[in-house]
Amino acid sequence: MPRRHAPLPSTLSTPFAYAEARAMGVTAGRLRGSDLERPFHATRILTDPATRSAFAGPQAIDARVRARVLERARAYSRVMSRRGFFTGMTAAALLGCPLPDGFDPDADLSVGTVHPHRAARARGVAGFQTREHLAHVMDVGGLRVTTPASTWAMLGGELSERWLVIMGDHFVRVPRDHRGRAMPNARLATPAQLEAAALAPGRRHRKALVRALTSVRVGSASRLETEYRLDAEAARLPHMDLDVEVRGADGALIAIVDGMHRAFDLIVEVEGDHHRTDRAQWNRDIDRTAALAAQGWEVVRLTSRRIRDGSATSVVRSALHRHGWSGPRGH
Repeated sequence: MPRRHAPLPSTLSTPFAYAEARAMGVTAGRLRGSDLERPFHATRILTDPATRSAFAGPQAIDARVRARVLERARAYSRVMSRRGFFTGMTAAALLGCPLPDGFDPDADLSVGTVHPHRAARARGVAGFQTREHLAHVMDVGGLRVTTPASTWAMLGGELSERWLVIMGDHFVRVPRDHRGRAMPNARLATPAQLEAAALAPGRRHRKALVRALTSVRVGSASRLETEYRLDAEAARLPHMDLDVEVRGADGALIAIVDGMHRAFDLIVEVEGDHHRTDRAQWNRDIDRTAALAAQGWEVVRLTSRRIRDGSATSVVRSALHRHGWSGPRGH
């Protein structure tokens, strides 16, 4: 029968510092309990296997990964120097960026300090020292995190050019509210801010950042959308407008589409897995496709499989030719 652990004080939130718990009267023996994880020196996290095993499906798995990074960052923040801040891929996860396949939420946290203060040295932490003008810091849910532009620029030597574009697109996109209205003040960064961060004096990997910046565009709302766009550009498909509002003759909004080849009456929609698994979303997609068709648009819907296996550009190329495009037919 599993051993029952003595309850922790209700005022002790998890994660917590060892010293914090001891000050509340928790015994050293209780703090060695098997239900408490010790991710960093002098910190504890109350484990909850049931909650972690509840995640299933791509979106939920992504949420689990981000929740784990946040949990560990909060734990380390209990003992982190007041001069420290999260950066690199840790900051990217905390800022909601798309994360590369195989990203390990239990990898060392990336923690920066500004010269002349020493880099952090601790188990589970990758510390480094930088200059103040290269790492601007903001508050994210009570954590000190590099700003989106600084985070992006500081990943120049860690990510491929393709991934720098994916993350750049994420940072510069203009979110929309539940009614589809653009909210430019809610965007995480502007292209000009990314450029300024890349060109800051002393910035390492500047050439890679500048190359990636030439491909960053406002309008991609997901990793899949950016990946398809980059593949379409490499395949020499014609220019595609992004995040376009489609309205009827009366001015009423019919849809906001991922991509549009306006000259060829063709719309491209990139469908994440939730379009398949969410019944309400599935029904909305069907209704919207019918409404667009009634306005004379052909809608090409691209699944993640199509994009990942490279066949998406061929599908769109064929549709473009049906609508009069005379570009290369490819292979």
